[in-house]
Amino acid sequence: MSLKHYIIRGGIEGWERLRILSRVMQPTTLELLRRVGTRPGMTCLEVGCGSGDVAFDLARMVGRAGRVVATDIDQIKLDLARDEATKQQVENVEFRYSDIMREEVEGKFDLVHCRFILTHLPDPVSALSHMYGALRTDGIIAVEDIDFRGYFSYPDFEAHRQYVDLYMRTVERRGGDPCIGPKLPSLLADAGFQQIRMNVVQPAGTDGEVKLISPLTMENIADAVIDEGLLSREEADSIIDQLYTFARTEGTVGCMPRVIEAWGMRAAFA
Repeated sequence: MSLKHYIIRGGIEGWERLRILSRVMQPTTLELLRRVGTRPGMTCLEVGCGSGDVAFDLARMVGRAGRVVATDIDQIKLDLARDEATKQQVENVEFRYSDIMREEVEGKFDLVHCRFILTHLPDPVSALSHMYGALRTDGIIAVEDIDFRGYFSYPDFEAHRQYVDLYMRTVERRGGDPCIGPKLPSLLADAGFQQIRMNVVQPAGTDGEVKLISPLTMENIADAVIDEGLLSREEADSIIDQLYTFARTEGTVGCMPRVIEAWGMRAAFA
């Protein structure tokens, strides 16, 4: 995967957004990890680790007898995540620069997890095949990704509709799929996984950080949207301002896009 496929701003700004997103997603991601059987002593791979927060949660779940390898292709995010691991005194996690589109991660793992990565890839099956290769026999994969068609606000308003349309069009122009979520079970099957299951979650609320996801994301995709010629800087700033105003308005409903969870295993016999 090249960073050009990833439409959301990287570096420190992107890392700070991902920390908020991780706090919003933490309850449902932890429930998924428990559901698939994460337990002490496991060796886990977190692909596209971003802020590192899921890797920290995994590290705590597997305990000192377990180990987590977390990969990304944004070196700034990796460095920030390493610093955060030191601050949180999480010692059983290793951060590596690695591109899952190009190669398997060295080592064999009991569990592979990735969240909001496949949506940005031009060839998600290749990435899943590399994840398959990184798993031990009977190892588990757990994937979370979006279906942007499921985004909503209440009350509905034009700036939010524009944001959803701009996000989807920009991801598609860069070779990704903003609505990949419902395809996850079939993609896992194409990559060789078996015993595939799925679930749907969608964090939403009238207050709290979940309401910041839309304005923060629009703010962090603005450069890519403008580069694609879809609107001007002034138009982007206007949409961002309206999204923040909506988020600050008491009683309005903000949410994440619809999120599909899918999981399966690498069986002994395909």
